[in-house]
Amino acid sequence: MRHTNENHPSAVVQLNDVRRTYGGKRTSVAALDGVTAGFGRASFTAVMGPSGSGKSTFLHCAAGLDRPTGGSVLIEGQDLGELSEVELTRLRRERVGFVFQAFNLLPALTVQDNVTLPLRLAGRRPKPALVRQVLDQVGLGERRKHLPAELSGGQQQRVAIARALVTRPAVLFADEPTGALDTHTARDVLGLLRGSVDHAGQTVVMVTHDPVAASYADRVVFLADGRLVGELPNPTAEAVAERMTHLGAWAERTATGVY
Repeated sequence: MRHTNENHPSAVVQLNDVRRTYGGKRTSVAALDGVTAGFGRASFTAVMGPSGSGKSTFLHCAAGLDRPTGGSVLIEGQDLGELSEVELTRLRRERVGFVFQAFNLLPALTVQDNVTLPLRLAGRRPKPALVRQVLDQVGLGERRKHLPAELSGGQQQRVAIARALVTRPAVLFADEPTGALDTHTARDVLGLLRGSVDHAGQTVVMVTHDPVAASYADRVVFLADGRLVGELPNPTAEAVAERMTHLGAWAERTATGVY
């Protein structure tokens, strides 16, 4: 199956023939097997695939959390393979935002202090106007003095999104960001991510297993057995669910060698 994720010079994030293997020569497993994909500015992409398809490895390599075995990853034209660990840490801190299923908030810090933590870690003094703007953007301007325990799960995820956005990153990676939320709250959070793309020009790459979550994206790219096997522009939940059903069958056939 063909896909249209060719090398794109203006991509905020570009993966070129990325491979990631684990284990020794005799027991090696290819988590990613020659993936090429580009993500443009102000775009929202969902990454989906059956269990074990390589989604998490894809995100970790694209975000600079894991170094690929082969190929290259570029963020705003910078080849991550050319960076030292110190330089890579600085790039992640300044140019990459992360939102995970677990909110990962520090319980002893207020909402405002949790949000500004990445800036302080980078040695940058938070600008009050910027902090207020980001908190208002996620609908928590009136909660900035609250502790995480005083917030609902959806509100805590909004804090995590504000923390990811406060550095004005080139790209925001989200790994199952609505996995711990109820349906109504999940839609609010997805609407917030969608709004960050439409109104603030943010680039978002989201790993999800949920067809409804994927329908908020501009396109869905599908992984199976460590390879990109297709994409779906302007996705609907129904179209995504149907494609995922076929992907599951495809993965089973390739695993057994029966086509």
